[in-house]
Amino acid sequence: MKRYLIAGACAILSMTSCFGSGDDVPVTVGNPYLPLWEHIPDGEPYVFEDPDQPGKYRVYIYGSHDTRITDYCGRELVVWSADVDNLNEWRYDGEILRVSHNAEGQPVDPEGLSDVLFAPDVAVKTEADGTRMYYLYPNDQVGGRQNLIARSPRPDGPFEVCNWSKDNPNTTEGVLGFDPAVFVDDDGRVYGYWGFQRSYAAELDPETMCTVKPGTQIIEDMVPGGQEDDTFRFFEASSIRKIKDKYVFVYSRWTNDGEFGLPVTNYTLAYAYSDNPLGPWTYGGTIIDGRAREIDENGKAIPSATATGNTHGSICEVGGQWYVFYHRQTGLDEFARQAMVAPITVEVQEGKGGKVLISEGEYDSQGFAIDGLNPLEVHSAGIACWYTGTRPQQHAWPNKTFFGSYVASGYGTEDKFEAPYAIRNNTNPVVNNTSGSIVGYKYFNFTSTYGRKKLSLVLNLIPEGVDGKITVMADRPWTSQGGIELGTLEIKSDMPQVPTELSVKIPEAAGLTGKHAIFLKFESDIPDTSICVLNTLKFK
Repeated sequence: MKRYLIAGACAILSMTSCFGSGDDVPVTVGNPYLPLWEHIPDGEPYVFEDPDQPGKYRVYIYGSHDTRITDYCGRELVVWSADVDNLNEWRYDGEILRVSHNAEGQPVDPEGLSDVLFAPDVAVKTEADGTRMYYLYPNDQVGGRQNLIARSPRPDGPFEVCNWSKDNPNTTEGVLGFDPAVFVDDDGRVYGYWGFQRSYAAELDPETMCTVKPGTQIIEDMVPGGQEDDTFRFFEASSIRKIKDKYVFVYSRWTNDGEFGLPVTNYTLAYAYSDNPLGPWTYGGTIIDGRAREIDENGKAIPSATATGNTHGSICEVGGQWYVFYHRQTGLDEFARQAMVAPITVEVQEGKGGKVLISEGEYDSQGFAIDGLNPLEVHSAGIACWYTGTRPQQHAWPNKTFFGSYVASGYGTEDKFEAPYAIRNNTNPVVNNTSGSIVGYKYFNFTSTYGRKKLSLVLNLIPEGVDGKITVMADRPWTSQGGIELGTLEIKSDMPQVPTELSVKIPEAAGLTGKHAIFLKFESDIPDTSICVLNTLKFK
């Protein structure tokens, strides 16, 4: 397992010491599954043969790249990949596309800035000479280049634009619009999908891979949009997969107001399926809900993570296990999104009219570690999958106001991408831990610590000048729902406001084995004032 070091003054063994090496180093295993400073939204996952190791396969993540800080996405597309046999070690494969010059090699604008590239997709085509060609479909969002595509003989690029207009060196040809998805069927026919609040689809010309096949037409409202009274409620984020003899369309869906007991959102991924690539479609259900729906102590539905935002992703089978890939929001706006994953089940009933049944994934902290996180390793607090306060978050696009805990965001700089990649900072603190806040982690596997009556939970945190306490719970945050109180840790107002290691003995944890959720409940006499910043946690 590759480990990633933390930079800065993170206390271990004393209030002023720093993380050293070995067991004191936060590991990458967890969810989000990429380094926590890396913001890859809109991730499209694909398993392709490793071009440098024939017969070996890697899973590749193609997504946007939140690097502009004050707006969505960035001016470059990058790729991360992992060996299908080791999903806990991800490799940065580098920048694969930047559109800074036109077809004639001139800057695309007077300042020479690159175009902003949004949610991409990748399709694979066998060319006439038998070679495999990978086609990349970024959504350029710039006038005349929205339908831009690029190609490469390698899945990890680099990619070169291949659909410049014959009449204008600054524009491209094609019909693909917002959030494109492209699919090459087993018979060589090519299909494209796109749309924002309205869905579009078309059979594409395999010669161009971006224009409508002669003799066919664009299908408008392939599935009904969010303003229509139906179950589909398409918003954006088209993605297409073929599983056995069924076509599965994954997309971001508008929920109805009050659906799931919560306000309207487009923070869910849903799916529809069909016997044909262009429909008609049958609505399948929700695959993941970025709000992390839960039930509170009073039996009311609540979002247990960031309540609003957008999401985009798809499903992929890796090593015999199906996963849903999606992104979550971090910080106080919508511009620092992280790549997330959850295991799911997929069942296909073959034959005409057969159903596709996809389970809803759980918003969790374990990611690919589906047997649970190792409690004896140091984990960043930023892999929290539950963070709530005393009252609901407020959202006035693009900004969010939290009345309790939330995951802070931190952007990577170019030096962080140097091998071995995330060695300088792999943490997100959890901040604004006010009285009544709850921070949770699903799941730790306590099999290795079973029977250890001297087990302690070790927190690296920064006190913020408030008397308070943290109650450690297992399974649920409340005893009324079966939660187990493990111990209590006190924070004093006169503690130095520097990274500090505090521990609490949790003898009750000796009876835990297998997977259990852990919750931290914050309490003080001063409302709406943060008790501490939470950096890392481990059991010892």
